[in-house]
Amino acid sequence: MSAYETLKTGLQAAPKTWLVTGVAGFIGSNLLETLLRLDQRVVGLDNFATGHQRNLDEVERLVSAEQWARFRFIEGDIRSLADCRAAMCWQPRSPEEGEGLAQRVDYVLHQAALGSVPRSLDDPITSNAANIDGFVNMLVAARDAGVASFTYAASSSTYGDHPGLPKVEDVIGKPLSPYAVTKYVNELYADVFARCYGFTTIGLRYFNVFGPRQDPNGAYAAVIPKWTAAMIRGEEVFINGDGETSRDFCFVDNAVQANLLAATTTDAAARNQVYNVAVGGRTGLTQLFAYLKQALADNGVRYDREAVHRDFRAGDVRHSQADIGKAGRLLGYAPRFDIEAGIRSAMPWYIRFLG
Repeated sequence: MSAYETLKTGLQAAPKTWLVTGVAGFIGSNLLETLLRLDQRVVGLDNFATGHQRNLDEVERLVSAEQWARFRFIEGDIRSLADCRAAMCWQPRSPEEGEGLAQRVDYVLHQAALGSVPRSLDDPITSNAANIDGFVNMLVAARDAGVASFTYAASSSTYGDHPGLPKVEDVIGKPLSPYAVTKYVNELYADVFARCYGFTTIGLRYFNVFGPRQDPNGAYAAVIPKWTAAMIRGEEVFINGDGETSRDFCFVDNAVQANLLAATTTDAAARNQVYNVAVGGRTGLTQLFAYLKQALADNGVRYDREAVHRDFRAGDVRHSQADIGKAGRLLGYAPRFDIEAGIRSAMPWYIRFLG
């Protein structure tokens, strides 16, 4: 049995209390669904800046009524320390529920942030406020609440202009965007809190996570949902550059696995670390376009256009690929989905969402 399967069995036998920030977002709502299916108690915090009520509604449809009753939602903003503090406790709705006792959060999964390199270039001030000020608020609230661990969404953008492949956690370059700066500062703050306060933090450097409930709309949509939406609608698909730019695309189920393993690790050597979360592969944009066309065709949707090439996008790195050996050794992380399997799994959701 894998480390992840063993963990899930243990969590069902002894449920814990979790806080998921950004719970109405893409990764946050997938974390929520998994935790509720495992019969955990979950507090969710979101201000709907990029998340959606429809994501929470979908999770409610997918879990049992009993599981949904274990979820508490707080509409709040990580830029407010008071909101962060309020989210550190799961409150029963009635005296009968949980014997009338509030439950302190055991584990924090901090996903709330303003993502997107282009967004940060357009508005660095708001990105800084959410991603740095909000991050410090969450660290302070979690430290003061005495949580067992604080696992946060870091980013592969931290590798910046370092050309080496695959990317290894302890070798980074200079950031190429304000967004990358904010995510690197998160790592610095987390490390300082671990050193100064004896507080357990673990950063997960996500590499191009994709999957169900990732928003295909808007100016800052990620490439897989954006292209898939255009193809379903019969619109043009634009490739920035020559099509050889490559990424290590990671299906969201792999990211969920990494979060749960990181949060609950009891290995002292595994704590206060940063890990790559990916599959260890590299897919060019032209190949990605072909994978999406094939997955759509397999689901009865034909797309006959060719992609349109345009200029490279400012702030983007040319190639990205993760070394996931550290996460495998210390956390037992073993991704179950490569890019093709992930696209096959996600495609029916995109077709339903856009149908």
